[in-house]
Parts: sequence; structure tokens; C-alpha cells
Amino acid sequence: MAKGDWLGEFEQIVMLAVLRLDASAYGMEVRREIALRTGRDASIGAVYSTLDRLESKGFVRSYETEPEGDKGRPRRAYRVTAAGANSLDQALSAIASLRQGVRLRPGRVEES
Repeated sequence: MAKGDWLGEFEQIVMLAVLRLDASAYGMEVRREIALRTGRDASIGAVYSTLDRLESKGFVRSYETEPEGDKGRPRRAYRVTAAGANSLDQALSAIASLRQGVRLRPGRVEES
């Protein structure tokens, strides 16, 4: 995997939120899902810039939805691409492989 193809921590979190939300993966909903599942209060700007970066890498694709009701306006939703799912799977597998057999217990980690 090329250096630019590795996903950072927040990119992984955003992609997992998009996958969880499926057809409801709008920017603000992604932000809410991240807060709900991780307790992390990500700014909407950070979410959108990450989605833009993932889209430029080909890992997510955005599309415009139909307006809701008479006064509704189209919204931009996101879906993970096959390349994105593959990259996310590789990143999560690498973490799982590195973590295998590692225990975070006193004596194995340096005290702060």
C-alpha cells in the first residue's frame, strides 16, 4: 500500500460513521454519529475536510439527494467506495495484527 493510501485515525472514524449511517450519511449526521459512538466532539469543518480528502483519494463518493418536501433543499450524502472499504479493512487489520498479544498492564507501559 502506498504511503498516501494509509488512513489516519480520524479518517477511519469518519469512514466507519459513513458505513454505519448508510443512506443517512450527511455531514452533520456523520458528526453526530462520531460524537455518539466515540464521545469525541469533532467540528463540522473537520468532518467535511476529511470527507473531501477521502473523496479525492477515491475512498468515498458524494451525491446529491432529492429535496425533502416543498421547501427542502438537496443535501450531499456520502458512500464508501470499494477502494475505501478495502483501505479501511487493511488499516483495521493492521491494527488488529499489531495489537494481537499486547496487554496494556502496569509494568509494560511507562508511567507518566
